[in-house]
Amino acid sequence: QVQLVESGGGLVQAGGSLRLSCAASGRAFSPYTMAWFRQAPGKERELVSRIWRSGNTNYADSVKGRFTISRDNAKSLVYLEMNNLKPEDTAIYYCAASRTPTTRDAADFDSWGQGTQVTVSS
Repeated sequence: QVQLVESGGGLVQAGGSLRLSCAASGRAFSPYTMAWFRQAPGKERELVSRIWRSGNTNYADSVKGRFTISRDNAKSLVYLEMNNLKPEDTAIYYCAASRTPTTRDAADFDSWGQGTQVTVSS
């Protein structure tokens, strides 16, 4: 299906910013739902943010006001702008795509990237 490749991760100090990018390829049409997940060592994968084809967005409470998701359908790109980063944001961040508008958790997404590491130091 859709191939996804994340980039933009790195090491930043608390309060810093990063912008993650996800490039999609291999499909003729843009997925209905794009999302960012993250997974810290020893923890389950967590839904961070979603953006629908319409442009509507959803954020986890822990990142509201700090993260912004956006997508460029023409270029098959999705972004996650992360500001005021905290050590608790440290995780591998994954881009995901779904062909359907209704998504609840990771099982509802059918395409995944390889992940990009985000590390926030205190």
